[in-house]
Amino acid sequence: METVAPVKKKKATSKRARTLIGWREWASFPDLGIDRINAKIDTGAKSSAVHAFRIKERDIGGEAFVEFFLHPVQRRKTPEIFCRAPIAGTKIIRSSNGQEEERFVIETRLRLGGRFWKVDLTLTDRDAMGFRLLIGRDALRRKFIIDPGASYLTGA
Repeated sequence: METVAPVKKKKATSKRARTLIGWREWASFPDLGIDRINAKIDTGAKSSAVHAFRIKERDIGGEAFVEFFLHPVQRRKTPEIFCRAPIAGTKIIRSSNGQEEERFVIETRLRLGGRFWKVDLTLTDRDAMGFRLLIGRDALRRKFIIDPGASYLTGA
């Protein structure tokens, strides 16, 4: 009598479907008190960056924090939101024109398209830039499909 090995069934994967997003979307940082900020989705950038100014390092109870202010609305100086977060590290970032800048990195929750997850965020003065928030590849990886010809696909 011939013995036949049982066929192994593949486990059902619990991969969440990737959400379609455009080249710009509305996002928020609930842990920083930012309810709405216009984000540029930038697959050409590895890391994410948010507009921050008056950046100061603080020692609070023996832990390193960074305090900064943020203008979440493009081309506006108000509102001006005070933020504080533990420092996750520093990073040397090279801009598209080749200049290098050392930036503080914080870890915070990002909300985009109804999803929440933690991202590393560098702090820099983006006042002269078109968008106060740039979301790079590291934050987007395995979560979204990007339609470069569309905008605001996730709603407000």
